[in-house]
Order: sequence, then C-alpha cells, then structure tokens
Amino acid sequence: MSIGTTSVDSIHSQGQSGALAQLYSKIGWRILPFLMLCYVVAFLDRINIGYAQLQMKQTLTFSDATYGFGAGIFFVGYFLFEVPSNLLLERIGVRKTLLRIMFTWGIVAVAMAFVQTPTQFYVARFLLGVLEAGFFPGIILYLTYWYPSARRGQIIAMFMTATAIASVIAGPLSGATMKYLNDIDGWHGWQWLFISQGLPASILGLVAYFYLPDRPEDAKWLTADDKAKVRYQLDHDHKDVESSSHANFWQMIRDPKVYGLAFTYFLLLGATYTMVFWIPSLIKSWGVADLFQVGLLATLPQIAGIIGTVLMGRHSDKTRERRWHYVACVVVAALGLMTITFSHGNLLASVIGLTLAGLGFVSATPLFFTTTTEYLSKASAAGGIALISSLGNLGPAVAPSVTGYITAETDSSLYSTYLIVAAYILSGLLLLAIVKVADPTDDKS
Repeated sequence: MSIGTTSVDSIHSQGQSGALAQLYSKIGWRILPFLMLCYVVAFLDRINIGYAQLQMKQTLTFSDATYGFGAGIFFVGYFLFEVPSNLLLERIGVRKTLLRIMFTWGIVAVAMAFVQTPTQFYVARFLLGVLEAGFFPGIILYLTYWYPSARRGQIIAMFMTATAIASVIAGPLSGATMKYLNDIDGWHGWQWLFISQGLPASILGLVAYFYLPDRPEDAKWLTADDKAKVRYQLDHDHKDVESSSHANFWQMIRDPKVYGLAFTYFLLLGATYTMVFWIPSLIKSWGVADLFQVGLLATLPQIAGIIGTVLMGRHSDKTRERRWHYVACVVVAALGLMTITFSHGNLLASVIGLTLAGLGFVSATPLFFTTTTEYLSKASAAGGIALISSLGNLGPAVAPSVTGYITAETDSSLYSTYLIVAAYILSGLLLLAIVKVADPTDDKS
C-alpha cells in the first residue's frame, strides 16, 4: 500500500512540476523576448561609440583620450541616477519606467550624430547615462517579481544574452552602416550609425507601456490559478546563497557586504567594458583594415558568450550553485586575454584568445546578478540591486581611461592587459569571500 501511495505522490509531483514548467514557459515567451530586444537596443547605444570612433577620427579631431573619457563619462551619469530610478520603478511600475527611460535616451542617442566638439560629445554621453540609468537594474528587479531563485539563473542568463546578441549585431551592422551609408545626403556614416541605432529605443519605450504588465497579478494573459501558482513559488522561495536580513533600504546601505559586491561588479564591469570598447581597435591592430571585416571578427567572442551564458545559467540552476560558476567564467576570461597577449599579433591565435575571453566575460555577469538577487532580501532588492549596479558601473567610467593612460605612457598594451586580467581574478576571489552557501534549513527571503 505504501509503495502505491509513493507512486501516486511521485506522479502527482511530476504533474505539478510539468504544469509549473509550462506556466513559466508561457511567462518566458511573453515577456523575455521583448525585454531582450529592449536590452539589445540599450547595449547598442552604449557600445556603438567603439565602432563610430574608427570613422569619427577622420572628420572630428578627437584624441584617443577624448574617446576614452567620453566612453567612461556615460557611467558617471548612470551612477548618479540609478538608485532613484529603481526606487521609483517599485512605486510606479515597469511600464511607466521603461517609457520614461527609453523614449528620452533614444532622443539623446540620435543627438550624438550632431556633436562637433569634445564638450558636446561629453555632454551627450553623460546625458545618455543619466537617462538610461535604472534600465538594467530595473529589469533585473522586474524578473524577481516573476521568477523564484531556483529558476532565476537561467532566466537572467537568457535576458543577458542580449548584450552578446547586441555585440554580434553591432559589428556587421555598424561596419556596414559606416561603409555603405557614408556621404548619403551629405552625412557621414558614423552619423547615420547613431541615428539608426537611437530611434528604436524611443519606439520601444512607447511599446513597453502598452505591452508589459507591471506584476504577475496585472497580467491579463494569466489565469487566476496561474497567478496563484506564481505567488506561491515566490512566497516559498529557497535560496542557494546566504541571504541578508535587511528590513529596508536604510538597513541595506549599512551592510558592508553590499559594498563588497559593488566592488566585485566594479572590477568585472571595468575589465569587460575596457575589452568591449577596444575590441574593434584591437582587431584592426592585427592587420584587419576593412571595417566590415572588423565587425565580423568582433562577433566571434559574442557568439561564444551567448552559448556559454545559456549553458552556465542552466547548469547553475540545475546544480543550485552560483559562486564557483562565476569564478570559472572570470578565470576563462583571464586565460583568453593572456592568450591574446602571448600570440604576438598572430591573427588566428589572437581570435581564439578573444573568443575564449568573450566566452568568459559574457557568461560572468548573469551569474553575478543571480547571486546578488539571492543575497538581497525582498525589502532591500529594489535599492540594493540599483546601488550595487550603480557603484559597479563606475568601473567602466574609470577603467578605459586608466588603461588608455597606461598604454600611452608605456607605449605598450601589455601592462593594461595584466591589469584587466588581475581585475577578473580578484572579482572571482571577492565573490567567494563575500557570499556564503545557504543553510539548507534557512528559508529566509
């Protein structure tokens, strides 16, 4: 009799599991592709300066230092307004937030096409950061409204493949735009680049307002039973890492571990964006002169990153382990950079190293934020995600300028590469030290 009861319970459990899988598949197909599309556009507007500057140098007398500072000042504006934006999102919802953010940043992204002086360039990049502030942490917070910890690794990984997809698109698209639209209607190719990649942001902001529900309870395409299941999953969440006990935002900002996580992200993001901004110039230094070919080669590390991100996120959820998965990613990124360094300009070896680096650094960020959302309590998630993200985003504001200065002073990129490698390794060690494995008997959330 007990065997039969066990079999019935097992079948019932499998049925519930299958029903939940179908429910979350339904949710995923409804919201995730749109969020990914928004992030693709956001990331294009961040990194297209790396491609545009290859041609801007022919028409605007900006130095490499000017481009480095302009690339970095974006993140200063981002830092200043990210926490207020995420706290506002929790009050007014994702629909109004994405409308505000995406519509205005699209306008400024288009305005980048008309800068003529370094000051105009700096102002436009700063405003772009101010207006985009809150987009990324807002989406991460939004995903916590829908997915419990056990499903969050894969879903954040899927969402963040958008950065790699954007980079895959950015290379050929930016190269082709600058090559084939140059001098059309008297405008340079780099001007068309900013216009064509800025307008979609404003359009998507309008679409988001009408398409996305603020929370599962507001989704007209979910049944009452579906909504109850989602709420039960979120209310009975079992986390994989040790969780904080913050009761509110003010308690969270007194937690030293939050700043440790922010510094971990500072190192990761500073190293990664230094790579992203200078990949086009790096490839060109290997003897690849054609801009379109530069763009094509720049897609290889991103394609590897897409595959790695999905597989690492899925395996992390399956094994319910976050910390060592992150460490593996940053170590792979460091090994890829060292491969480039010791290839001495050999094209094949350099491309292999770059692809390996992309596999590592693209896969690392989703694991970091999966860990972060599990560490933060529900009461502190909105402010905590934004604070960690905003402080971490100072990394890209600092790193490109520092590495550019080191390269200029030493007349070699070797020491800059060592600095990036060290940043990756240190970020892995910090995450291991700061975040501990959860007590399986502790259901605190």
